[in-house]
Amino acid sequence: MSKILIKGLSKRFIKREKYLDALKDIHLEIKEGEFVCLLGPSGCGKSTLLRILSQLETPTSGTIQISQSQKNLPLQSMVFQEKGVIPWLTVEDNVAFGLKMRHEHPKKIKTITKEYLYKVGLQQYKHLYPKELSGGMKQRVSIARAFANNPEILLMDEPFAALDEQNKFILQEELLSIWQETKKTVLFITHSIDEALLLADRIILMSSQPGTIVKDIPISLPRPRTIEDVRSSKELTQIFIDVWDHLQREVKENREHLSPENA
Repeated sequence: MSKILIKGLSKRFIKREKYLDALKDIHLEIKEGEFVCLLGPSGCGKSTLLRILSQLETPTSGTIQISQSQKNLPLQSMVFQEKGVIPWLTVEDNVAFGLKMRHEHPKKIKTITKEYLYKVGLQQYKHLYPKELSGGMKQRVSIARAFANNPEILLMDEPFAALDEQNKFILQEELLSIWQETKKTVLFITHSIDEALLLADRIILMSSQPGTIVKDIPISLPRPRTIEDVRSSKELTQIFIDVWDHLQREVKENREHLSPENA
């Protein structure tokens, strides 16, 4: 069953009286419960696509169909790169924020908040404020809040990009563990090929600006999978090489296009 269906989506901005095509003719179908990673060179419109799906931007053309299963639940939640925590709320109140906005029963809010604080290992830090947390802990708060809010779709914009490798691996494992329990539909932006191979059911590979979809790559390695599984798989090693070659070509061509000789 299709959860998200995008047809012919394009986005054009006007900057300094010039047109800038961020996205062009995007066609994409994501099934319910899929974990899909969006991968492409910087500036290819990945974040713009997520902002359109979250209704923070409007498309210039094309259509988006999102199937909503339960009218009493939020349709989507978005997790940003270390920007999602509310500084004046405690860890506990941050995680409970979406539930409180929906006026859920206090007992239910307490139960769900406690559950997700436990899942991300923050129960002992629940009374702290974001300024007292590390970057990795803030991202745990963002993930816990997103899942506690119980959306049908999670939109994640490079949530682990600013973290060191150790924290990144820990949070990737925690994210996958919660996702496997809940089977939410996830669209996840990343610049890391390794991260996409570890997390995704499918990798959607994009071109440089204007962003278009150039390849839809299924990841067949069974779950649960670890980074060691990813790196030891011949199939995924070849996918890594193919994606790396694509990104290198796109960056090189974009630089040549922007060189003074072509200005």
